[in-house]
Amino acid sequence: MIQATQVRKGMYINHGGDLYRVVSTEHVTPGKGRGMVQAKIRQVKSGAIMDHRFRSGDRVDRVVLDETEMEYLYQDGDTYHFMNGETFEQIGLSGETLGDAVPYLLPNIRLKVQSWEGRPVGISPPLTVEMEVTETEPAIKGATASSVSKPATMETGLIVQVPPFINQGDVIKVDTASGAYVERVSK
Repeated sequence: MIQATQVRKGMYINHGGDLYRVVSTEHVTPGKGRGMVQAKIRQVKSGAIMDHRFRSGDRVDRVVLDETEMEYLYQDGDTYHFMNGETFEQIGLSGETLGDAVPYLLPNIRLKVQSWEGRPVGISPPLTVEMEVTETEPAIKGATASSVSKPATMETGLIVQVPPFINQGDVIKVDTASGAYVERVSK
């Protein structure tokens, strides 16, 4: 059990006897009264999203899932296929189940597939992934890292704000939690 103020995006919780994934949270402090946590939660079984308000003092039942390291193989329509490197067992998960992690799926990337009661319910991608820039504006001569940024499209279609010196064909490291540029890996 954790306090409602510790609930974060991506966590799994047991709410009313069902498993839910936290889609987003916002700590709200009204002008009068106590603070609360406004959360959007998705029921794992049905995929239905609902809003729920937790009072700051509420206790929430956090669910710890079983994790198995697997390798992402390929996409077939809306199904993403993964393989266990030890048993060679393959599973397919829908894009809806994977949610925000889809743009970070690169062939042969190793990640953790999360299961609850023997059923896969999601994935936990690595903290950062290296992706190639497939489209961006040309670099500005003499540009250095500054507060100015430009959009760049990655090989998976993800759009990341990058510094002006990044060119098409560069490989960059992207933070999977925020979708933010971390550093250039190679030129």
